[in-house]
Amino acid sequence: MPNQTKAPVVIVTGAGSGIGAATAKRFAMDGYNVVLNGRAISKLEKVAKDIGKQEQLLIVAGDVSKEADVDKLIQTTIDQFGGIDVLVNNAAIAVMGGIEDVSFEQWNNQMAINAGSIFLTIKAALPYLEKSQGNIVNVSSVSGLGGDWGLFSYNATKGAVSNVTRALALDLGGKGVRVNAVAPSLTNTEMAGGIIADTEIMKKFKDRMPLGRAAEPEEVGDVVAFLASHDARFVNGVVLPVDGGLNASNGQPKIG
Repeated sequence: MPNQTKAPVVIVTGAGSGIGAATAKRFAMDGYNVVLNGRAISKLEKVAKDIGKQEQLLIVAGDVSKEADVDKLIQTTIDQFGGIDVLVNNAAIAVMGGIEDVSFEQWNNQMAINAGSIFLTIKAALPYLEKSQGNIVNVSSVSGLGGDWGLFSYNATKGAVSNVTRALALDLGGKGVRVNAVAPSLTNTEMAGGIIADTEIMKKFKDRMPLGRAAEPEEVGDVVAFLASHDARFVNGVVLPVDGGLNASNGQPKIG
């Protein structure tokens, strides 16, 4: 039988670490029932243990680039909690290299996980989000707002996330479903571990970032929670940089 609690329900994909885990923890603190999704159940179980509020949590492991796994995620959520109020699309991978280095298989796999999963989860969750007048927060990137050296394929996927967010905000706003995104810059996560550990590269980042450091996952998760909240009820179609001021620059070098 579904849990008839009136607490709102959020699904967080890619919840096993980094921004996804921090976002899940923030929503749990805010009183949500939280559905943790990711491919590694051991990571999800660790996040659930860290949160500690087991009655508020549901783990549904699976690959959100696969339609059957997405259908299972949505149906299991409905069976347990009876509805969906917020969908946070965070699952992503990054493939480094120029076009001469990246295979078509890698391109397709990255596109399926980073962008295709958003198509699948939104399509499957939409009837329930319409019913709850809920909202969607996608996790894009500053790499979805402009290009990077050596990350063209990741840029393509995150550019897709950013523009899907804007387009669906137009399509779904009339149905009462808001769609927004966050666009983090370098964040202290497993995915960015190699960069964070490289002092020379980090010096270059610090020279470009007005706040002089990488973001912490919680700093991104807090903004996701804001965009999903009643406080942001008239915010729709925004791709909000969470970048320490990186996009405040016109791109010219620091000279003073």
